[in-house]
Amino acid sequence: MTVELREELAQSLDEAEWDWLMPHAKRDVVIVVSPDLNLLDVGVAIANDNATLVQSWIGTQQVHKPSADELNTWNQNPSKRFNTLIVQPFVVVQEWTEKTTPS
Repeated sequence: MTVELREELAQSLDEAEWDWLMPHAKRDVVIVVSPDLNLLDVGVAIANDNATLVQSWIGTQQVHKPSADELNTWNQNPSKRFNTLIVQPFVVVQEWTEKTTPS
């Protein structure tokens, strides 16, 4: 991991409503991150192709594609807020809570 990459990704952290994320979900490029993980750490691991770490998160369901239930819930609430990070080609998201607010 380079410090420059982490800093670059940190500057890209943002918030978005589900309405804005829907087109990305339709393209199947949204990745959901559990609130107990740091969104920036996950983004750095994906960008660095750290397959071992990412696979461990996938195995524990801390990182996953949105489920049908999640999509239905979010589609019913298009103003639902998420913390977001673009790590090409993915849009990495985390449901917005006070705990997950980017600094």
